[in-house]
Amino acid sequence: MRRPWNVPAGVAATIWLVIVAVPIYFVVITGFRTQDAYLGQGPLDLPTDPTLENYTSLFGLGFPTYLMNSLLVTAGTIALVLAVALPAAYAIVRNPGPALRVSFAVFLLGLAVPAQAVIVPIYLIITRLQMYDSLAAIVLPSAAFSLPIAIVVLTSTLRDIPGELYEAMTVDGATTRRVFTRLVLPLARPGLVSVGIFVGLGAWNGFLFPLVLTQSENQRVLPLGLWNFQSQYGTNVPGLMAAVVLSALPVLALYLFGRRHLLSGLAAGFGK
Repeated sequence: MRRPWNVPAGVAATIWLVIVAVPIYFVVITGFRTQDAYLGQGPLDLPTDPTLENYTSLFGLGFPTYLMNSLLVTAGTIALVLAVALPAAYAIVRNPGPALRVSFAVFLLGLAVPAQAVIVPIYLIITRLQMYDSLAAIVLPSAAFSLPIAIVVLTSTLRDIPGELYEAMTVDGATTRRVFTRLVLPLARPGLVSVGIFVGLGAWNGFLFPLVLTQSENQRVLPLGLWNFQSQYGTNVPGLMAAVVLSALPVLALYLFGRRHLLSGLAAGFGK
């Protein structure tokens, strides 16, 4: 039997599509306009004389340096979080002792502490470690504030692995390292991808730590680099939109790479 059309759901989906598509359309077409065309035409009009000048000018404003710095910060943050969170989650799941339960509770408390509340102590720690104005000064606090949610998701992911699999490998004589590499790593891949995407988005869009912990031009990341398009008398909106488009491409590539595991990883992470 043919199911009746769900008109309210279709209308709601269409409205949501317009809400999402119109800003994306505005950002993309504005990047192909000159500043005069942007001021003289309507915001949603097609550019009458499209140009690539906004994209080519980015390379003279330090955009490649900002892009590389953002890539390094994002990759370093993801690698550090996964390297610490997965073994910590494995220890919490396989050794449910009182000490580890307390440690897990401490990680949960980390979810309630905003970075803005502790930015002054972080600044003092970074300066005393002589790491100020370096990419490592951005990576370390970014990874620290991403660890709580990463451990929560990966702990729930590992709890979904049947205990019989651990017992079977232990009976076969597998060491803890072999169980971790041959069992935990493959089965935790959806959760790792989900955590990696979440942490990567946070590191890529991070603004507070780069603003406070760096100051030189060659250590800027993309969110700070976009400031180059605003001046005392106005903002180069077409150039800014072109930079936003190029800045979004790596994030889009990261999502397309891990989209198959994203939803399954989140479902596994919050399944229990």
